[in-house]
Amino acid sequence: MNKTRLEAFSDGVLAIIITIMILEIKVPHGHEFADLKPLIPKFLSYVLSFIYVGIYWNNHHYLLHSLSKVNGKILWANLHLLFWLSLIPVATGWMGEHNFGKAAMAFYGIILLLSAIAYVILQKTVIDVEGKNSSLAKALGNDFKGKASAVLYTVGIVASFYNEWISGAAYFIVAMSWLIPDKRIEKVFASKN
Repeated sequence: MNKTRLEAFSDGVLAIIITIMILEIKVPHGHEFADLKPLIPKFLSYVLSFIYVGIYWNNHHYLLHSLSKVNGKILWANLHLLFWLSLIPVATGWMGEHNFGKAAMAFYGIILLLSAIAYVILQKTVIDVEGKNSSLAKALGNDFKGKASAVLYTVGIVASFYNEWISGAAYFIVAMSWLIPDKRIEKVFASKN
């Protein structure tokens, strides 16, 4: 199978995820700026989730760029990732609708953690197909940032039951750490072009 089809399908799913998230933000009924105030939690949860989906889209692009061939394992690992990412709009909506409540924050963190685990599984599957000496394997190394992210997601999930601000801070820190594209991978593939 050609990787172009896999990329196109994945891009389409990620675009739909973003579209579903923005549709959750309804137009205010009033005509004053004050009428926007109830939308602030929904907007903030949307912004954070948009950043996360953008990060996955960006890193997924580089991951698939490293592929020379696609097999069934890669297809299923990719679908596994897309499944967890497709739940982000639900978690985002719940979090925004209920002002970042404890359960919503925990659920959001669980979805982020499971998405991260699914991404690592896809990464490992690609490395298995491409080989331990592939450009991707060399670029990732021990993947400290990925491991640190999983720890922070776990901290955020646990903290959500005690203090939603700590939970939100953990999720925000992970997003900011990935906002800048991964230079390790970018350098490897820039040198190939």
